[in-house]
Amino acid sequence: MTPDLPPQPAAAISAALTTTEVRVTSSFRGAKIVLYGAIFDPADRPSDVVVVVRGPEAPIRIARKTRIAGLWLNSRPVVFEGAPGFYMAASTRPLDEIAGFGALRQMGAGIDHLAINAPTEQRVETRYGVRDVVVSRLGDDYLDWRRAVVRLKQKAGLYAADEDGVVFVDDNLFKAEIDLPSGAPTGAYTAEIVLFQNGEAVSQRVRELTVEKAGIERALYLFAHRRPWFYGLASVALALAAGWAASVIFRRN
Repeated sequence: MTPDLPPQPAAAISAALTTTEVRVTSSFRGAKIVLYGAIFDPADRPSDVVVVVRGPEAPIRIARKTRIAGLWLNSRPVVFEGAPGFYMAASTRPLDEIAGFGALRQMGAGIDHLAINAPTEQRVETRYGVRDVVVSRLGDDYLDWRRAVVRLKQKAGLYAADEDGVVFVDDNLFKAEIDLPSGAPTGAYTAEIVLFQNGEAVSQRVRELTVEKAGIERALYLFAHRRPWFYGLASVALALAAGWAASVIFRRN
């Protein structure tokens, strides 16, 4: 009788960022952050690493150009929610080769798996008299609207996916680069690092990153958000003073 072999120890992953704080000033032209880590697996099983970086969420309002009576006009705007202000997915190889659809969807790994939707366009219908179904007023155009949201983010350099973005620099050491564009939103970011083996997530780490304004930009930002009324009055007063000064300088006799 063959003796039972002891169970193999579970694999684990560890990772860190070269910086956890990015300060945005008037001369900010973007930043490059390196994420590095290591895999600890005594059994040395084949492994894949997926890195997903998300920025603060914000609703997106978009409209479609429609031609009415020979004129191109904006249609009624559609508001999408759940879209991160910044998103990057990097992996050691194509995501669909690492895990199945369900695992990727649950993790939100990959632009196609982002939970972007337009809740104000949804309604519940009772079909066949036995069940309620959530449908969108956008109908068959829903995917086109969603693709437009992604396309706008990609054009601004805020969404990216790189199937070769995680690189092994040694047997169990890896790194990934995070490129923040100049238009990256301020706020709290999260970097989720997941170790996959045989199509399953076996270890996970989350690291945090903060992007915040600095210098005079930060002072004005805090003043505008903490005292909006005073900020509005000060802006009006400054505009009136600038207009008066200009009229005095360019006054003609």
